[in-house]
Amino acid sequence: MMQEIAGWSHLRSGKVRDLYTNEKGELLIVASDRISAFDYILPTVVPGKGQLLTQLSMFWFDKFADLVPHHILSTDVPEVVAGRAVIVKPLQMFPIECVARGYLTGSGWAEYQVNQSVCGIPLPAGLQDGSKLPTPIFTPATKAEDGEHDINISFEQAVEIIGEPDAIALRDLTLKLYTLAHDFAATRGIILADTKFEFGRDRQGNICLGDEALTPDSSRFWDASTWQPGGVQPSFDKQFVRDWLLTSGWDRNSTPPELPAEVVTKTFERYQSAFTKLTQGE
Repeated sequence: MMQEIAGWSHLRSGKVRDLYTNEKGELLIVASDRISAFDYILPTVVPGKGQLLTQLSMFWFDKFADLVPHHILSTDVPEVVAGRAVIVKPLQMFPIECVARGYLTGSGWAEYQVNQSVCGIPLPAGLQDGSKLPTPIFTPATKAEDGEHDINISFEQAVEIIGEPDAIALRDLTLKLYTLAHDFAATRGIILADTKFEFGRDRQGNICLGDEALTPDSSRFWDASTWQPGGVQPSFDKQFVRDWLLTSGWDRNSTPPELPAEVVTKTFERYQSAFTKLTQGE
């Protein structure tokens, strides 16, 4: 049942976030404790996850403030959602996901095994699952409707969707933010393997960073001390949930099963560990 928030009207809900608006046209983004995997919302929540993701996004928005404007207006939100919500300005969102990859894994690894490229970008022979790429690459994807799968596309296809000037701007911005975040995370013992950004234009026409930024939901964080190409890497993100689902007997075509309490606990511990490592001393 949707949460009632005084002074705010519910607009819609995504896999993880709930969106509200007020009389001034501002938006309230509430990060729930829901968790998704394989484009499904799982029936089990991870308590505390929404607050942690919100605080980590704010950490990165602040760190990127000199490079790109963001959509945050205020963290002074209604008490009922304190700590896990932000008030933002509306953006005209670009209809693509902006993905940067510095390492080969996931859908990129699957594609590489077929044609030695990712999203139309040729890569060297002999790479393994978990290999570091010669240089980070921009691998956009279409934004899928709820319940559908995002589809990786080439840069040329992104140009067809949003036009060449914007495609170039988003590619360059995505790779710049990824590189900055990757290098910072490395100082904290974390490898940022890949991440997804979403951008939009504000009413003044400025490209702004929206949605979330560099959370375990939108990124792959690996432990630098255990990184070893050649297989699935121990991670600080929801890969633990994905791995459990793949071994649970679930057919990926029906409602996902409930997560065991141990999986919920260990998933939150991984999220919390990433947050602590990245923000300590900041």
